Amino acid sequence: MTARRRPADAVAKTAAAYAAGAEAFIRRWGRRATRCPALLRDLLELAGPRAALLDLGCGAGQDTRFLFARRHHAVGHVVGLDRAWPLLAYVRLRSRRVPLIQGDMRTLPFRPGSFDAIWAAASLIHLPKPQTNTLFRTLRMLVPVGGLLGATVAHGRHTGFLRRGWIPGRYFARWMKAELERAVRRAGWDVLRLVTVDHRERKGRWLVLIARRFR
Repeated sequence: MTARRRPADAVAKTAAAYAAGAEAFIRRWGRRATRCPALLRDLLELAGPRAALLDLGCGAGQDTRFLFARRHHAVGHVVGLDRAWPLLAYVRLRSRRVPLIQGDMRTLPFRPGSFDAIWAAASLIHLPKPQTNTLFRTLRMLVPVGGLLGATVAHGRHTGFLRRGWIPGRYFARWMKAELERAVRRAGWDVLRLVTVDHRERKGRWLVLIARRFR
């Protein structure tokens, strides 16, 4: 396998791991659609009422379903996108009306300015970093000037496939704080918040980010 092929394989292998581990993922995350994570709540407050939001890498749709049930209050419109079809199928069983798209984060099927905010909870970590850098620039074009990005990213130095533990086979990219800040700023975002948290929402150490498009 050449180095040139590894990035594409990382995404495909991660999607296959989630498909194979869909039952385990749904048991942990699928039924939680009754509360809003603190970072998402902060993002919505900044976005304001009637905002259009993309849940990027929505998984079993816990946040997408929460927001859709509270549209006209928390948001005006929400769309969930994920590559793993078994997870989207679960969302569809729970709610037939939630807008869903099966797609790849690297080739998003949206027009510029389609959303006011983008929410990426533990999804950007499944892309090799060069592709994440490109994605930051793509996401910037999906919101207007002043539009928002909220994300949670694994903290650390080790990057690679998980060989053991919960849903092995997934590609995991970990970022240092200064490294992530540089990547986000270079893509045309102004960093409003970037802090490190431990065991909040998910096990381990994570970086939580809110950024605003400034040009």
